[in-house]
Amino acid sequence: MTKFKSFVLYTLLLLALIATGLSGAAWYWVERPVAMDTERVDFVVESGSRPRTIAQLMNKSGIKINEDAFVALARLTGRDTLIKAGAYEAVRGDTPRALLERMANGDMSQTQITLVEGWSYQRIRQALEQNPQVKQTLASVSDEEIAQKLAITESSLEGLFYPDTYVFVPGSSDFDILRRAYHAQQQLLASAWEERDPDLPLTKPYDALILASIVEKETGHSADRQRVAGVFINRLRLGMPLQTDPTVIYGMGDTYQGRIRKKDLTTDTPWNTYTRGGLPPTPIASAGKAALLSVLHPEAHKFLYFVSRGDGSSEFSQNLADHNRAVSKYILGRRN
Repeated sequence: MTKFKSFVLYTLLLLALIATGLSGAAWYWVERPVAMDTERVDFVVESGSRPRTIAQLMNKSGIKINEDAFVALARLTGRDTLIKAGAYEAVRGDTPRALLERMANGDMSQTQITLVEGWSYQRIRQALEQNPQVKQTLASVSDEEIAQKLAITESSLEGLFYPDTYVFVPGSSDFDILRRAYHAQQQLLASAWEERDPDLPLTKPYDALILASIVEKETGHSADRQRVAGVFINRLRLGMPLQTDPTVIYGMGDTYQGRIRKKDLTTDTPWNTYTRGGLPPTPIASAGKAALLSVLHPEAHKFLYFVSRGDGSSEFSQNLADHNRAVSKYILGRRN
């Protein structure tokens, strides 16, 4: 905008302000920082909101602004029809003109939420429910309905939402974030599957997602991840049961109290990989990219067993005798 046009607009604004009964000092109102109760105020402009409604909203939110003057400023600058719905922030020092331009340009405030690797679907839902910036729309929506909305054909929603940090505009819905996480997981899975190693004992991408979720829960030690994946790949090739505790825990559901007992290992559930061969029917958690790539590019070796050393890393063995010795050293020895 040229200086001449700005002068004309401000002159018209001054006349409008005077016509509304305000003093001539209102000329300075356009560039004078608004008074605020706090250093920062967040507010949400709903679709179709008029300038006066927005001014009233800002006042209620703690941004002290003259409603008539704001309406006049919006109309005279032609921005009354350009204001975009969304979440905005006002910070101390903002002027009425700066706030109006921000809304006209759609310069919305953003926040973020992190979905963590290894989280269950229920933990993801809980994080969305507890975030005050997320609009809640799924409280009365069943998992089956969510699956239909996303065109999901799998029997469970577990493991289908990619763990990552998602930047969003405050007021975005829980479903919007779930949809983004689902599509992110599908895109990663499709591309990673195309680049997989040959001759893996996995018949479809969903198998890779299931195994990746197990690797995700078994180790957080990046140096061991591909080796752990290799153990499970070797077992699948030989027809050995996976015998992995995280699947047992998942199958126990709410009955798990922080410790697996011997009877839990022999209590059959669809996810108990001690009582059943092959992969469990669904993922047991949300697997990150590193876990997924580890099962599609596992380390080639002859290990069939591993046990935690207690420091995050694992001890690997090729036979049961060596594994039992490792268990005595790292598990039984730690208990004594």
